[in-house]
Amino acid sequence: MSAPWSRRSFLRLSGNAALVTGIPSAVTLSAAGAASTASAASTADDEFDQLRLRWREMVLGSGFEPASAPFAGKLALLGGQAAEQRAAMAAAAGSLWPDLPLTLSASITASYARLGTMAQAYAQPGTGLTGDSGLAADIRTGLDHLHEQVYHPAKSPFGNWWDFRIGSPQLLLDISTILYAQLSPAQLAGYLAAVDRFVPDSAVAQYTGTSTGANRVDLCRSLALRGILGRNPAKVALARDALSPVFPVVTDGDGFYADGSFVQHTYLSYTGSYGAVLLGGLAGLFALLSGSTWAVTDPARQLVLDSVEKSFAPFLFNGLMMDAVSGRATSRGNPRTNSYGFQGGDHGRGHGVLASVALLGSAASSAERQRWRGLVKGWTQRDYYSPVLTDTDLGVAALARLGAVLDDGAVTAIAEPTGHRLFPGMDRAVHRRPGWAASISMASKRMGLYETGNGENLRGWHAGAGMLQWWGDTYGNGQYTDAFWPTVDPYRLPGTTVSRKPLADAEGGAWGLPRPDVNWVGGATDGEYAAVGQFVRGLSSTLYAKKSWFCLADAIVCLTGSVRATDGTAVETVVENRNLGAGGSQALTVNGAAQSTALGWSAALPGTRWAQIAGHGGYVFPGGATVRALREARTGSWHDINTGGTTDPVTRRYLTLWFDHGVDPVDAACSHILLPGATAAATAARAADTGWLAVLANDNAQQGVRVASLGVTAVNFWFAGSVGALTADGPACVLVREHGDGRATLCVSDPMRMRTALTLTWHRPVASVLSQPATVVSATTGSALTLVFGDLTALAGATQRIEVALG
Repeated sequence: MSAPWSRRSFLRLSGNAALVTGIPSAVTLSAAGAASTASAASTADDEFDQLRLRWREMVLGSGFEPASAPFAGKLALLGGQAAEQRAAMAAAAGSLWPDLPLTLSASITASYARLGTMAQAYAQPGTGLTGDSGLAADIRTGLDHLHEQVYHPAKSPFGNWWDFRIGSPQLLLDISTILYAQLSPAQLAGYLAAVDRFVPDSAVAQYTGTSTGANRVDLCRSLALRGILGRNPAKVALARDALSPVFPVVTDGDGFYADGSFVQHTYLSYTGSYGAVLLGGLAGLFALLSGSTWAVTDPARQLVLDSVEKSFAPFLFNGLMMDAVSGRATSRGNPRTNSYGFQGGDHGRGHGVLASVALLGSAASSAERQRWRGLVKGWTQRDYYSPVLTDTDLGVAALARLGAVLDDGAVTAIAEPTGHRLFPGMDRAVHRRPGWAASISMASKRMGLYETGNGENLRGWHAGAGMLQWWGDTYGNGQYTDAFWPTVDPYRLPGTTVSRKPLADAEGGAWGLPRPDVNWVGGATDGEYAAVGQFVRGLSSTLYAKKSWFCLADAIVCLTGSVRATDGTAVETVVENRNLGAGGSQALTVNGAAQSTALGWSAALPGTRWAQIAGHGGYVFPGGATVRALREARTGSWHDINTGGTTDPVTRRYLTLWFDHGVDPVDAACSHILLPGATAAATAARAADTGWLAVLANDNAQQGVRVASLGVTAVNFWFAGSVGALTADGPACVLVREHGDGRATLCVSDPMRMRTALTLTWHRPVASVLSQPATVVSATTGSALTLVFGDLTALAGATQRIEVALG
C-alpha cells in the first residue's frame, strides 16, 4: 500500500528539516590518524563523545538569542506543537498516536517525527517545556513503544523502503543524540540494534538501486551516527568511505553531470529536491567529521563544493528554488495550508538550500566560504515575498546560521548574475537578465516529462512539454508559490504546447516512466544568449510539435511549428498563465485597448500585435495573431494533486493567453516574444519596431530568427537545410553573434548526440578563425566560413564555440 505522505516531509514536521544546517561546534577534534580501529579505544571514546556533542549542537543550533526574533517565535511555536503532540500521544497496540496506524510505514516515520518535535522542545531554550523531566519520560516511553511494536531487529520491513532505511532511522538517531543522557544503555543498545537491522553495512555495498545520489548520502548519515552513538569506528569509517561513489561526475543515471545537471531516479532533473537533500546531507557530514579520524578527505569531494555555484546557484533566484528541477516536490504545498507540514513551495525549498550552502562553507576554502556567504546574504536579503528568517519551516539551527550570515558586516551581498546556462544532462535551461530570470523545462528519451509516485504530483503531466516560468526582481516571486500547482489548469502550464485530451491522475506511470520517444532536445549558448529547442511528443496522445526559444537581451522569442495531432481534441500553445492571487484583477491591455477585468471573461482577440499584463510583462505577436484570453477563478486543493495534502479548498485567479490550434491540427504554427517586466509603452514600442525580429523559419525542418540590432542569427536545424545565411548538413543547433568589433562567435551543438560528422556553412565573409575546439577538424575561410566537425556523439549536447575575425 502506498504511503499517503511524502517520503521526506516528515523530516520537516519536528522542525528538523535542516538538522544538518545547524552550527557545528567550534571544538577541534583530535586527529587520531587514518586507521579506524578499536585499538585506539580511549582516544576513540573521547572522539566519539566530541562527535556526538558536535552533532547535538548541529541539530539544536548555537549562538542565537532565544528571547529575540526570529527565535522567540520559532521556539514558542515548537513548544506549542510539542505540547499538542504530547497531549495526543496514547500508546496502544498498533499505534502511538491514534491517527498514525503503525501498519503504514509512513506512520512509523511520522511517529518518530512527532517524538523529534518533543525532543527539540525539551532541549531547546524558551519553548515552555525546556528541561521538563516529564516530557523526557514521555519521549522515552514513545521510543520504547515504537521499538517494541515495529522498529526492532526481529521485524521485517514493509511498505516504503525509505521509511525503514532513511526516514525513521535518521529521526531515531537524532532523538537519541539529543536525549543521550536520559537514555539507559539498554535502551540505546536496542535502538542501535534496530538501525543495524534496517541499515546494515550491505546497504552501501553497491552503488546502485536505492543506494545512489541523495539516498546514498542519507544512508551514510545513519551509518555515521549509529557508529558515533555506539562507539563503533568501523561504522563511521564505512559511512565516510561509502560517500566516495557520490563524488565522481556521471554520464548517465543518478548524480552530477559535467554540465552541472543533477539527476535522481535515472530520468528526472532533481537539483532542487533530491539534490538539495544530498547537499544538506554532505554539508552535515563534512562538518561533523571535519578534523576527526574519519574526516572526509577524498579529493573528489571538490565536486560537491563546485556544485554550489555550478549546479545549485543557477536555479536559485531571490531565495526561491525553481520548480523546473524540483520534481514531485512542487505538489507538496505550503505549510500554512498543509496539515502534514510539507516544505513551503519554491521559497521553502530555496531556504533549505541557502542554509546548507552556509554550513558547507565550513568544509570549503576561505575564498569559497566567503563567496558563498555573499551569495547567501544576497538571496536572503532579496527574498521579499517570503522572508527567510520568518520561515517557520526552518529549524532553529538553520535560522541561527542564516541570521549569522545576515548580521556579518564583513560579508557583501552578491547580486543576481546575468547570463544563460544550459543543462543538456537534464533537459533544462536558465536565462537571466537584469531584473528577471526564466527557466525552460523539456523532456526526451533521456529525461521524463514529469514524475509521479507515492501519490504525489498526480497532474504534473505537461511540465516537460516546454514549460516556461519566469520571475522578476521585485514582482512575480509568488507566482508559483501561492497555491499555483493545485489551482492551475494542468493542461495550460505556461509555455507548453499540449493536447486537451483528458488524462488520468498519474498518467504514464510512476517514477519517471513517461519519456517521449525523441532525441532532439537541447541548445547552444555563448553564456549570454542561447538557442534552445525541443521536439515535443505528447503524453498518451498523438501530439507532435517543434518548439524553439531564442533567449536574448530583454526578451525570449518563442516559436512553435509543425503542430499536429489526431486525438479528436483541441491543441493549444500557452503564451502565459499568470496566477493573479486570491483577488487579483491586473489589467490586460491589447493593442492599446484595456480588456475586461470581470471574472469569467473570455475572448478571441484577432489581430493581436501586442498584449501587456499590468505589473508583470509584455507579449508581442509578430505580424499579428488571433490570441485567446481568459480570466477565471479556479478552485482546487493540495489533495487533488498529492494524496498527502490537505483537502481544504483554495481559490486563485488566473489570466491566461494562448493560441488555439483547433482540433487535430496539421502543421499549425505560432510565434510570440516574451518581455518580462515590460510596461505597456515598452511592449507597444517593440511591436511597432517590425524590423527588430525576422522569423527566418518556423516549420518541421527548421526554426530560426535574425535580430540584426543584436547581431544574432540563431537556427535550430531539425533536419539538414539552409536558413538565412546558415547551412547545415544535418540536425544541429546554431547561435551566431556578430560583436561589432570585427569578431563573431558561432556556437554549435548536437542536441541529438548522434552526429559522427557535421558540416556548417555561414555564408558571410570571414578572414580567419581565432579559436576553435578540437571537435573542428576543418575550417575554411574566405567568402564564407565552412566548419567541419568530427564525432560529436560523446559530447552530451555540449556547446562547441568558435570565434572568428570577419572579412
